[in-house]
Amino acid sequence: MKKNTEIHYEMKLLSSLAKVFPDETPIYRPECLLLSALWGETVSFQAAYTGDFFMRERLDVKITSPLEKWIRVRSVEQVPVGRATNGIVDDNYLKTTSGLYPDLLRDLKDGKAIVCSNQWRSLWIDVEVTEEIAPGEYTIEISLQKEGRVVCSCVMKITIIGASLPQQKIIHTEWMHADCLADYYQVDVFSEEHWEILENYFRQYVKRGCNMMLTPLFTSPLDTAIGLERTTTQLIDVEVKDGEYLFGFDKLKRWVDLCKKCKIKYFEMSHLFSQWGAKYAPKVVAMRDGKEEKIFGWHTPAVGEYTRFLQCFLPQLIEKLREWEIADVTYFHISDEPREEDLKTYRAARESLGDMLGGFQTFDALSSYEFYRHGLVEKPIPGNNEIEEFLEHGLTDMWTYYCTGQYYEVSNRFMSMPSARNRIYGVQLYKYDIVGILHWGYNFYNSQFSIEHINPYEVTDAGNAFPAGDPFLVYPGADGHPEESIRMMVHDEAMADLRALELLESLTSKEHVMELIEGELFEPLTFCTYPKSEMYLITLRNRINREIGRYQPEGCVRK
Repeated sequence: MKKNTEIHYEMKLLSSLAKVFPDETPIYRPECLLLSALWGETVSFQAAYTGDFFMRERLDVKITSPLEKWIRVRSVEQVPVGRATNGIVDDNYLKTTSGLYPDLLRDLKDGKAIVCSNQWRSLWIDVEVTEEIAPGEYTIEISLQKEGRVVCSCVMKITIIGASLPQQKIIHTEWMHADCLADYYQVDVFSEEHWEILENYFRQYVKRGCNMMLTPLFTSPLDTAIGLERTTTQLIDVEVKDGEYLFGFDKLKRWVDLCKKCKIKYFEMSHLFSQWGAKYAPKVVAMRDGKEEKIFGWHTPAVGEYTRFLQCFLPQLIEKLREWEIADVTYFHISDEPREEDLKTYRAARESLGDMLGGFQTFDALSSYEFYRHGLVEKPIPGNNEIEEFLEHGLTDMWTYYCTGQYYEVSNRFMSMPSARNRIYGVQLYKYDIVGILHWGYNFYNSQFSIEHINPYEVTDAGNAFPAGDPFLVYPGADGHPEESIRMMVHDEAMADLRALELLESLTSKEHVMELIEGELFEPLTFCTYPKSEMYLITLRNRINREIGRYQPEGCVRK
């Protein structure tokens, strides 16, 4: 009997909320492929593909569409996951085991896709919707070609609504770790090469909806083991002369100017005291008698000589902030994630500042309502698993955050979680009128406690410390530019959802929008209770977009 040697190829359209694993046949869900978008957002979908060639193939990727100039195609790369979860899981995880997970988005090399024999992979297709695109329905054909012959293809349809997303209102900070960029790329801190890399990252950061920048006045006292230290990344020049402290602000001015150039709107000054209780001063280096030395750090308590240092420094800093016209958009941190048992030391650190930060907002990520009740934090940032207590006390203008500790029931963006759990965040933020969101890991490329540097392409869990996906959103591309992740793009979609909901509210009412969100749900949406399906999110967004279209001038939306 003659063996059949014909090669078979297959392609399936998927939403941006699907995750394609090599050994799992993706499920085609046509109800999740009705895409619509407004001007000013990036809308994404995927084309999953496979083939049974004996080895592997490199096939040409072709896009045929009137929207071709606004389309970007990237491959979804698998990355190694050592720690997938925190052990305790709910029923809303994709997997809980180590292995290869889809996450990294990489531009195609020579316009070709890799077909791995009998494995599923996917292409990530972005459409950057600008006002140059007329309202209406468009098709996008994506195909794989071999020697000019189409071996598989799919056609996506997308409807462009003739309305622009409003300006983003929510403040969004993902902590940029300048030291990690210097360490990974092996450049001197604040060298010209470092500044160039920082600009590349700042621009991409803003493109995806981040508008507040963590500013390292002194080396970040975050995720550092007691007695160890991170690479010195200090924007303030300090000199000790005749027992007095002298300060230089040139590097800080350059940082602020670069942020403004890249359209950063808000500034958060790095934490003035150590993490987890404000017991110590951050690392501060200074010139004394022509030599650099560490004058503050783990060896110095938070209150004492460091208090005198701050009494000299903060008034001069504030003068500069006012001179540079950013005082009104600057926030200060005291200490990150203090626990209830740290109330005494946090209070001592806060009170040591007196009224030096009068007129400025202080805000910190924390878990205990007690810090707010005692008046120690003007703007508390509770985790989304702990925010209910703050809301029940009637707080408004709330911030929230999530990280490794928010792993049960609430939204988050671990690689092991479905992307819908990432995107639902935007709807939750809308319902509760959240004014700011924070995450600690835009590009944390160290192990836990910064004991060693890691290669994020090989280690995605901070050395098996946190669920993969918690420490960073972008990968350090070889050309000094960040490479994005599925998680980054889906989070950007969540922020676009938020803006679309706000736009519809401005045209109708909050009550009307909430009826669209909750009208078909069994129980009201909360931070812990929400629809788990991708269909809900895509269908909701399409309904919102259609409603927005109804309120546009006649002829703005083509039928």
